[in-house]
Amino acid sequence: MNLSMCFFLAISVAALCFSSAAAEKSPSGDRTEIQLWPSGAPGDEAELPAEADTTKDTDGKVGGRRLIRLGNVSNPTITLFPAPPQTATGAAVLICPGGAYNILALDLEGTEVCERLNRAGVTAILLKYRVPRRASREKHAAPLQDAQRALGIVREHAGEWGIDPKRIGVLGFSAGGHLAATLSNNFQERIYPKIDSADELSCRPDFTILIYPAYLTPEKDGSKLSPEFTISTNTPQAFITMTEDDPVRVENALTYAAALRKEKVPFELHVYPTGGHGYGLRKTSEPVTTWPERLEEWFRARGLLKK
Repeated sequence: MNLSMCFFLAISVAALCFSSAAAEKSPSGDRTEIQLWPSGAPGDEAELPAEADTTKDTDGKVGGRRLIRLGNVSNPTITLFPAPPQTATGAAVLICPGGAYNILALDLEGTEVCERLNRAGVTAILLKYRVPRRASREKHAAPLQDAQRALGIVREHAGEWGIDPKRIGVLGFSAGGHLAATLSNNFQERIYPKIDSADELSCRPDFTILIYPAYLTPEKDGSKLSPEFTISTNTPQAFITMTEDDPVRVENALTYAAALRKEKVPFELHVYPTGGHGYGLRKTSEPVTTWPERLEEWFRARGLLKK
């Protein structure tokens, strides 16, 4: 990490001292994680085993490399990845890794994406939301609480973190794509008791990025959206990428895009013939892995990278 980034992080950490969100060093020691719930996450009662990487030596690799499959998250956090001051544009993105709401692909669909966005001048905020699914709750209920709370905290600290509060988006992969889309359609009110001033601010993302999103349609009917989505003229503009051979079904992307079109919400949809699922942004021979370049073009075309 260069000196200018260290200085920027130091300012951010100092500012957080005035927030009710608790801050602590991440295990790697070079980032600062911010606890979302100072007094414990709402609705959680049962204790989980210790948070840990559940990846086994026999698990499949992506792009020839292993990945972190983080399990048993009961203390959700956000981690700030500020864009370098000399190239920062003011845009920011909340990152939601995927993992079927059971684990989080923390590096493949998290830290690696944050670092790529930083190179484009975009500040990234990695959301470590609660997994696995809570037995007595809807699969996305606890993660949506975490996402709403996280977006409010980011918007509250936008000035201190060098972020334009009107250019804060959300990006999600697979189940994280479902979470990103759910946040983008469920922002009118918090689904938890408000804690502090961060919860008084809007948790509506200004744009949505969905990479091979899952669960956007019912399992047996790809012609309609799942009931948690009510697309309106106030649904954020979107960038969507998927492949025709994705086992999660390309209808997730097509049906969401069609609903946006019906409401005249701007979107850009890239559907590639092959590439499957779960590639993150690791390069392979498949053209779908050029999606980060297409996303940066979309950022520029929509005016999201103006300093």
